[in-house]
Amino acid sequence: MDAVIKNFPPHTEKGEKIAEKKSYMDKPVTDRPSQEEVENAVRTLLRWTGDDIAREGLIETPQRVAKAYREMFSGYDQCPAEELGRTFEEVQGYNDMVLIKDISFHSHCEHHMVPIIGKAHVAYLPDGKVVGLSKIARVVDIFARRLQTQEAMTAQIAHVIQDVLKPRGVAVLVEAEHMCMAMRGIRKQGSVTLTTTFTGVYREDLQEQARFMTMLRDKHG
Repeated sequence: MDAVIKNFPPHTEKGEKIAEKKSYMDKPVTDRPSQEEVENAVRTLLRWTGDDIAREGLIETPQRVAKAYREMFSGYDQCPAEELGRTFEEVQGYNDMVLIKDISFHSHCEHHMVPIIGKAHVAYLPDGKVVGLSKIARVVDIFARRLQTQEAMTAQIAHVIQDVLKPRGVAVLVEAEHMCMAMRGIRKQGSVTLTTTFTGVYREDLQEQARFMTMLRDKHG
């Protein structure tokens, strides 16, 4: 299995400061076409494949595709910051690592609109408050259910948790297989890309980074 490891900050336009670019915090403003326009677009793509859009098996495909896309890209209708809004301060003095491993996700590559399939591993060091574990998984899902690059998604997950929860540090590792590599182009199945983003203590302290990576490898961590 091939693996590539990258560490990325949030995506910014050239010349922008990271502190001024926090669009990942918000629910995107969408400009969706009508149902009829979507279905006509799907029919055009079906014709582009060379198939017969009038045959029985494809007659209802435009409606099915529109419904599936609405579900697969539902992250555009959700705000990740809102998911992290409710926290708990009654933690009995606990201030060590909280690690949620193996959060499975399905996303889509923004370059070819084909699937990205993988897992996210998220850790944070609380600073007096924690958030429900399911909320971290929801944040992963919200960003995954948008057109993405793995690098941007990794950074978005880490920085929205840092900005909203304000822990002492956040560590995110995403491992995924990209169907744009497996199904087309170079056609290499099983190649996995790893991306990481660290904030706060995790960014400054290599021992904390190492502890995070060690707990990921530990089946009982």
